[in-house]
Amino acid sequence: MTSALLSDWTTPFEIAPFDAIRDEDFAPAFETALAAHKDEIVKISENPDAPSFANTVEALEAAGEALDKVLSVFYTVAGADSNPAREALQREFSPKLAAHSSEISSNKALFARIAAVWEARDSLELTDEQQRVLMLTHRGFVRGGAALEGAQDARMKEIKSRLAVLGTQFTQNLLADEREWFMELSEDDLEGLPDFVVASARAAGEEKGAAGPVVTLSRSLITPFLQFSPRRDLRETAFAAWAARGANGGETDNRAIAAETLALREERAQLLGYANFAAFKLETEMAKTPDAVRDLLMAVWEPAKAQANADAEVLTEMMHADGINGSLEAWDWHYYAEKRRKAEHDLDEATLKPYLQLDRMIEASFACATRLFGLEFKPLDVPLYHEDCRAWEVTRGGEHVAVFIGDYFARGSKRSGAWCSAMRSQAKFPKVQGPVVINVCNFAKSDPALLSYDDARTLFHEFGHALHQMLSNVTYESISGTSVARDFVELPSQLYEHWLEVPEVLQEFATHAETGEAMPKEMLDTVLEAANFNMGFATVEYVSSALVDLAFHDGAAPADPMAKQAEVLAGLGMPPAIVMRHATPHFAHVFAGDGYSSGYYSYMWSEVMDADAFAAFEEAGSAFDPERAKALETHILSTGGSVEADELYKRFRGRLPGVEALLKGRGLAA
Repeated sequence: MTSALLSDWTTPFEIAPFDAIRDEDFAPAFETALAAHKDEIVKISENPDAPSFANTVEALEAAGEALDKVLSVFYTVAGADSNPAREALQREFSPKLAAHSSEISSNKALFARIAAVWEARDSLELTDEQQRVLMLTHRGFVRGGAALEGAQDARMKEIKSRLAVLGTQFTQNLLADEREWFMELSEDDLEGLPDFVVASARAAGEEKGAAGPVVTLSRSLITPFLQFSPRRDLRETAFAAWAARGANGGETDNRAIAAETLALREERAQLLGYANFAAFKLETEMAKTPDAVRDLLMAVWEPAKAQANADAEVLTEMMHADGINGSLEAWDWHYYAEKRRKAEHDLDEATLKPYLQLDRMIEASFACATRLFGLEFKPLDVPLYHEDCRAWEVTRGGEHVAVFIGDYFARGSKRSGAWCSAMRSQAKFPKVQGPVVINVCNFAKSDPALLSYDDARTLFHEFGHALHQMLSNVTYESISGTSVARDFVELPSQLYEHWLEVPEVLQEFATHAETGEAMPKEMLDTVLEAANFNMGFATVEYVSSALVDLAFHDGAAPADPMAKQAEVLAGLGMPPAIVMRHATPHFAHVFAGDGYSSGYYSYMWSEVMDADAFAAFEEAGSAFDPERAKALETHILSTGGSVEADELYKRFRGRLPGVEALLKGRGLAA
């Protein structure tokens, strides 16, 4: 009997038939699909016909369809709904996939064919998009080690395989620490907590099988607990557990993994002729060099640190007024910042949250896409991998565009954070395929589900990524959707956050969970005024993480990453009551794989553009200006990686941006 993973999917829009897929199906389907892809690669590399774009580059694009199907399903459930069987499969698959990737990138016959097409490119009458795919394919093989010989070639394969194992181990250690720790709360411990935090703590207690409410290490629960709990001792205990993820000793400790990962990355870069990993990694990004990254981050660091230090003085005075002497600590910041926000902006998150219902915020994100791009969203009744998931068909002018899946609630089986992925990317070759896109978030589950303002922003952010996937309109999957430079990929997502702050959007969709009334104008004004509240803190915790990431990779790999982290923070003059947003042992962006390694800065690089890009709508007189929306889709959202990122931005805006709009947007301009 053919596995459901490998058969033709006759479901609506060929969505994965989750109800017919079992964990025991993954390994045999993976082995079958992997073998099929290997056979396809052999046929391409040993083709007796002269190398051409069609029989080499396009053939590579078309290969691996079965493997893509299997892995798209597997990695979706492994990230969002893991269990011991899936974790074991991840550990089994990752070295095999790394070896397979190495076999392809070091296949000398295949590389010779690609190189031959590359050398003949000027005489081949290729389209601009084909030229781009050829360049990226050739460059990818060179950077993957295809030109290495002998011992260097063998060592590169070993490094890639080991890095894949380490990345999987890092992720699973972090998930284990997050899943296993929780702090039980007595009824007295709930005093001072708003209803929504109490409800989330009770729901978390039920999930953990505890006798009563608990605090877990889900950001959507621990952050509001730190904001609202008047119990300094409990805040300290919770914060210590949060900060210690991945650094608790024993089997789940990630510090040695981080050190080995950095050493292997440096060796990999040097095998390819680069001074260090940052030089290798940044060559293909908009930033190009470590110095360009550092210049941007330091331009933001100094004003952010000044603001954070000034804020720390105010919060310390508030703490002393409560009769607590000594220094402001990291577990005090959220609590006193929330009190200050309530006092200065008359904005209390407990009062605000009922106006930010999850369902209404989903509607708002859809409605903005309707006004900007003409997209319509209709609920789909299809089996998905978890009961919390929902699906919609996305259409425009009656034509099918995409399938969108939302998985919004935190649970112990889901890794932390929020992300967007394409279970199937848009393409027209070798056949036309519409994208299947998923947003995964970690919001606290309650009835009704209520969001913090940061949660609502996260929802819009991830939906911005989804639009980049859904509106893609290119021929080849390798340059589809979010397949762009890492420091450009966050532009559509961060830009879309701005529509949450458009007053008419909040007026329509920010309605009270119990009364149905729209958010009062005074509250709406206060929300928008307070958008930059605590921005010194937020910027410092982010930029410090980005600078540590850069320091890890721009130079010799540190034997002791924790000592290097401490050295960088001391050199920056890190405010003592603020910690990195992601300390090394739980810095999954950097150590779960190398996607954001030497690239965590990219959120801020993209923010320079998103602040400037939204200003284009403001200059046009409306957040929904049709000409600007059309230009955004034409030049950025539909083009994928078919053109260099800086060129795409210039086509949209007429020029590249400076840092001024970002500093102004964050309220950090002098």
